[in-house]
Amino acid sequence: MEVRQEKKGMIELKDDKVFTWPTLVAKEFLAAIFVTVGLLFYSYFVDAPLRELSNPGQAENPAKAPWYFLGLQEVLVYFDPWFAGVVLPSIIILGLILIPYLDNNPKGNGYYTFKERRFAVTTFVFGYIFWYVLIYIGTALRGPFWAFFWPWEKWTHDFPTPPPLHNLPLPLGIILMCGFYFAGLTLPALFKKDFFMKLGIIRYSLTMGLLLTMIGTVIKMVFRLAFNVKFIIATPWINI
Repeated sequence: MEVRQEKKGMIELKDDKVFTWPTLVAKEFLAAIFVTVGLLFYSYFVDAPLRELSNPGQAENPAKAPWYFLGLQEVLVYFDPWFAGVVLPSIIILGLILIPYLDNNPKGNGYYTFKERRFAVTTFVFGYIFWYVLIYIGTALRGPFWAFFWPWEKWTHDFPTPPPLHNLPLPLGIILMCGFYFAGLTLPALFKKDFFMKLGIIRYSLTMGLLLTMIGTVIKMVFRLAFNVKFIIATPWINI
């Protein structure tokens, strides 16, 4: 990019480009070296969490996936396997792919700014923290039979029977689901018209659809934990 600057009737052209080598690559190389050295020191003092060889005659209780999959395993408590194991990860991957096309705000490129990117930063931080909260719950708070234990409670096979779960009536579940997405799509467009006009109807619909799905996942978990609701919509073919 060339910058035009006028001095005493003369136009001076300045080149504000910064070369990748060595300005950026050298810094990335030094950062990689520091991280590698830090991992070597860390691995010297902390052993890898390896356990004894598996015994087919004695299954582990609880059987847990690696930590990076425990978020999905925790979501299986609140949703059907088809949603928790297929649909939700696909939505996450699709959302990450669409970010460059949905967020075309040039502000913040090359520098950090929260003031000019409140929506993008807040949404990303919320999703990032939420996923690691799920991983923490699955790692530290799920004991035998995948029962929930607080950090100060000892894991034991003797725990109270969880309360029975129930499904919402089908008409009520459909009304709640449709009302949630309808309100989430229309209210921001009415009260934040500049936001709607800036994105356009297609990008706005995709952005709000992904955001509402993320918020709806949290709401569904709250329904399960607070009101013992297993499914909001329960049919012979699909459960949500």
